[in-house]
Amino acid sequence: MRYVEVGGLRLSAIGLGTWQFGSREWGYGAGYASDTAPAIVRRAIELGVTLIDTAEIYGFGRSERIVGEAIRGQREGLVIATKLVPVLPLPSVVGWQVRGSLRRLEVEAIDLYQVHFPNPFVSPRSTMAPLRTILEQGLVRHVGVSNHSLGRWRAAERGLGHPVLTNQVRFSLAAPLPHWELVPYAREEGRVVIAYSPLGQGLLSGGHNLNSPAPADIRGRSRLFRPRSLRLAEPLLDAIREAAAAHAATPAQVALAWLIGHANVVAIPGARTVAQLEENVAAADLELSEAEMDRLTGEAARFEGAVRR
Repeated sequence: MRYVEVGGLRLSAIGLGTWQFGSREWGYGAGYASDTAPAIVRRAIELGVTLIDTAEIYGFGRSERIVGEAIRGQREGLVIATKLVPVLPLPSVVGWQVRGSLRRLEVEAIDLYQVHFPNPFVSPRSTMAPLRTILEQGLVRHVGVSNHSLGRWRAAERGLGHPVLTNQVRFSLAAPLPHWELVPYAREEGRVVIAYSPLGQGLLSGGHNLNSPAPADIRGRSRLFRPRSLRLAEPLLDAIREAAAAHAATPAQVALAWLIGHANVVAIPGARTVAQLEENVAAADLELSEAEMDRLTGEAARFEGAVRR
């Protein structure tokens, strides 16, 4: 495993995303939540994963409970990250939210507490004020944001009066825009970009094509799985497959290796099975050449531009 160390946190280059834990959107069922999800967390820890990311809204708190139970007795060295929904960022409300997450996670402090998305009706300064209070109280160790532009990320830092250590954003070869703006900022300022949906919700793993049925879960609403997008993705997927063949790796591992090949970037893929988790984690050992990185970046940019037209 490789690690990114910032602000006293040691983040595994491949973390674990847990949106699917207890969430109906993915349709994994009760057996997954009760048995498979905890097994995935325990195996991730064995493999050196330190970053485990969840949110109060995932399964309406159930994801946090599953994570809390799974890490019981194994807290040391982990970076437990969760997110609050900033609908009403008042001190009393945020205090209630963070204490709910602490209770469900069964921890004394949250390592990384992230604002899940910007509230367009509340200024970053007002959003960050109650987070500054709970940071100074020691209920959280670091503050981050999610789904923030560079301008909002900087504004959040000014509002907090402390470093906003991370920005968790949709980032993959199918959604490469952070490569040009957020990643340089993170590298220059000692911050971290956390990439969610790093496999394009499965598009980049090579399991979908024009002849595949539309996904029956939440991905069925994604533009990435529409016929036009699947056609446009073929040159990008070909480049991924060629790199995978050259390294005796899987397409998913190449897609993850491209992300963590950027300085100050970590990825948090989810996993449906323990075997899938193990495949994801193995991507930390794959190093792409500069030529491979450049080709993939170019194909990703062409795909993004074509899809947006």
